[in-house]
Amino acid sequence: MENYDTLSIPEATLLQNKLRERVDTSERELSIQWIGGADVSLNLYSTTIYAGIIVLSFPALQPVGWSLVRAETRFPYVPGYLAFREVPALVEAWRRLTLKPDVLVVDGHGIAHPRRLGIAAHFGVETGQPSVGCAKKLLTGNYHEPGLLVGDHSPIMAGVEQIGYAFRSKSKTAPVFVSPGHLVGMENSLQIIRQCIGKYRIPEPTRLAHELVNRFRRGELPEGVG
Repeated sequence: MENYDTLSIPEATLLQNKLRERVDTSERELSIQWIGGADVSLNLYSTTIYAGIIVLSFPALQPVGWSLVRAETRFPYVPGYLAFREVPALVEAWRRLTLKPDVLVVDGHGIAHPRRLGIAAHFGVETGQPSVGCAKKLLTGNYHEPGLLVGDHSPIMAGVEQIGYAFRSKSKTAPVFVSPGHLVGMENSLQIIRQCIGKYRIPEPTRLAHELVNRFRRGELPEGVG
């Protein structure tokens, strides 16, 4: 993986388009024993990145390991290019994991991105890790509001192209936005997230990753693996 810190925005755009050609979102049979959640925490314009990946048993969703990394970035804060700030730290956290997940759920988008390369897709192509994006806000595309009950969903469309799902993960709350990252299909992604819902709006893998990274950022947990 090249050094993103030296890239200009036009160079980053070219790299996104190049990586996008390698994204594979065909449907497949998935055998999941371990599922991961990935999250990144940073101040908007800070150069310090706190990244974490937690690994859970599946479908029980019990934590079995994690990896936490603090890193620095020089890539500017530009919407649509945040992966260039966050992916290097996540890749380092992934490399340190002793137990790699079969699928990684990333707090962010997969192909539901203006150039079809959100952080989950970007990370997946760079590592070869099957990945799914599950974001709290819509970045691009349009959707009709899904029904109000848990499990209700509607497609996110960019013109005639489906790029994800708006998924009701908790009754009468705002949906989350699910899209395949890499080596996972559109319907695969929806079914994975459906099996990761607990009591909260945010699916358990990314919710627990978020808690873990926040504890790390507050100094309650050290950098490293557990």
